[in-house]
Amino acid sequence: MTVKQLPLPELVDSCLALGVRSAGLWREPVRAYGVTATARLFRDAGLTVTTLCRGGFLTAPDPAGRARALDDNRRAVDEAAALGTDTLVLVSGGLPAGSKDLRGARERVAEALAELGPYAEARGVRLAVEPLHPMYASDRCVVSTLAQALDLAERFPAQQVGVTVDTYHVWWDDNAPAQIARAGAGGRIHSFQLADWTTPLPAGVLDGRGQIGDGSIDMRAWRALVEAAGYTGPIEVELFNDALWARDGREVLAETAARFLEHAA
Repeated sequence: MTVKQLPLPELVDSCLALGVRSAGLWREPVRAYGVTATARLFRDAGLTVTTLCRGGFLTAPDPAGRARALDDNRRAVDEAAALGTDTLVLVSGGLPAGSKDLRGARERVAEALAELGPYAEARGVRLAVEPLHPMYASDRCVVSTLAQALDLAERFPAQQVGVTVDTYHVWWDDNAPAQIARAGAGGRIHSFQLADWTTPLPAGVLDGRGQIGDGSIDMRAWRALVEAAGYTGPIEVELFNDALWARDGREVLAETAARFLEHAA
């Protein structure tokens, strides 16, 4: 997503040129290129897929909406397995239209995880619940903190459900370091993502993630917390940023790799 302007073959070529050996993928470009074709493209290049994003949006209260969401998430699990990644990132979904019941919405997420967890485990895929900053609670993600994400995940085996730690969404939370330790102790840190916090936020706020080093977040400090909790997996950079998307994708990818080395390595 950081360089969504690059077609997948160009992404692969750019990664190889920079010595980047893996990438997290989003479902939309994978589906457009073809799941089987994407898997072959990465495999032939010797690259691995770290995670697939995203599943989720599990808060619908009506049976038909719930069934559609579960079906889509099963497809997402199947796509992740086909790509060779063991992690599907979940964004829980926001409040249904007209609802003000956050707790009820989170409980519906738990009910969906109860169905999806065994399905994913049988296919070698883990579900990683990603808490999003509270500004997204109404329309995108009723899970706003790592504590809330872990309260959901811990109802299920760690090989089924864990969490994603994304600096952009948790950096403000004084309780996050303790929750990272909690997640690590339970083997539930399934993915780790970096993005910086820059202000002012753009209209709509969705595409406001800053390039590493441009904002307020101490990337090395958060990396140290996650690694102290026992995480040894990939570190992804996930930037939603219109200014970056308007630039040459290869240039942005090279800049992002350099910023990672400067601020997070």
